[in-house]
Amino acid sequence: MGKTEMPKMPYWDGPLSHPFYSKVVKRILDFLLALILLVPGLLMMIPLAIWVKVDSEGPVLYKAIRGGYHNQPFRIWKFRSMVVDADKTGGCTAKNDARVTRAGKVMRRLKLDELPQLFNILKGDMSFVGPRPELLLYTEQYTEEQQCILWVRPGVTDRSSIVYIAQDEIVGEEDPVANFEKLILPEKNRLRVEYAKTQSFPLDCRLMLETIKGVFGKAEDMARERR
Repeated sequence: MGKTEMPKMPYWDGPLSHPFYSKVVKRILDFLLALILLVPGLLMMIPLAIWVKVDSEGPVLYKAIRGGYHNQPFRIWKFRSMVVDADKTGGCTAKNDARVTRAGKVMRRLKLDELPQLFNILKGDMSFVGPRPELLLYTEQYTEEQQCILWVRPGVTDRSSIVYIAQDEIVGEEDPVANFEKLILPEKNRLRVEYAKTQSFPLDCRLMLETIKGVFGKAEDMARERR
């Protein structure tokens, strides 16, 4: 990607939990697990990519710039779940958002749109577990205390993803961006800071299991709705 300028922020020199695990062990585990999941992941991604392509006009992948590890912006990869240029009309997805495609409605509920982030993990931009990467608009506003969020690798899932698994419903249909900034973002940032300062292998395992449980819960909800 082309170089993206991001305002310089203070280098984080505060305490982070288990720095060797965070910087070395976790990176090795992420890489190995991503390699193991690559083949089954591709078997799922190929039909999903075809579905996205035939369901609506536009590219299969959505590549968005986010604030990343060591304060370096990167492109996060997802299956496109909204119409083209949807982000130009608002960065927050509302309840019953008309911009979400038919395929996108299913993928977003089951988190299948996040599958291409396996390649972000292999590349080293992301981890399986870590603070969900935010728009630069919000990372540029981090307080000094919140700088630690950018000094652990962003993840596919974290505590805030689990707590706000139904975020679209919480922000509602009217002024979702304002509702997100007022009702959700402060608590998300608090949870991200908490994770950065307490990161450990047992915590990562627990968050992975809770995420899987949450996704299966969403799948069960969808099955009941179709009965």
